[in-house]
Amino acid sequence: MKVLIIEDEQDIAQSIQGYFKGEGVKCETAHSYVQAIHKIDNYDYDCILLDLGLPDGDGFDILRELRSKDKTDGVIIISAKETLEARIEGFSLGADDYLTKPFHLAELLVRMQALVRRRNFRGSNRVVFKEIQIEVFTKTVLVSGQKLELTRKELNLLLFLIGNNDKVLSKSAIAEHLSGDMADMLDSHDFIYAHIKNLKKKLAKAGSGDYIKTVYGEGYKWEK
Repeated sequence: MKVLIIEDEQDIAQSIQGYFKGEGVKCETAHSYVQAIHKIDNYDYDCILLDLGLPDGDGFDILRELRSKDKTDGVIIISAKETLEARIEGFSLGADDYLTKPFHLAELLVRMQALVRRRNFRGSNRVVFKEIQIEVFTKTVLVSGQKLELTRKELNLLLFLIGNNDKVLSKSAIAEHLSGDMADMLDSHDFIYAHIKNLKKKLAKAGSGDYIKTVYGEGYKWEK
């Protein structure tokens, strides 16, 4: 998962980021309205954690911006505002969930995982594609019932490909998913080819079908 934390209180943002890192979640942060708009204009996220009280703007306006651009990123509002009016406005503007501060990080993680499962895998903790089975919580991959060892990036790549079944994914989109906004700082995306090659090799050795297809000049796609 790739998550954007929009939170002006840096200690809270760092606390969330540190906890999620231990769970294998890639996080980016924005501490102001301007930073947040730049991020959502240039990148896509599995989930956005949105604080409503930003020093230079309104979190509700970020929801309006997401809707105006037809963005499909999931959004969980994290806010000290406990009023019914704030909740109603947030949900009306497209938020998927609302968590009032203070909250337990474990609960935030579970809510976020549930949101991503609903959006990408119809709410299931288990992703199944023919002979391939992925247990999302335990990060276990089975091919025809036999365990397949993958690196964290290979697992993230596999889930990203299956979650976008039959869609062509550019190298830049894959790089962004695996590396976040650090992808802009890379001289090339050759590392994507290496990850694709290694993943294909491991799947083939385990007896899986060849589902990762190269679309020349465009990128890659997972094909039935």
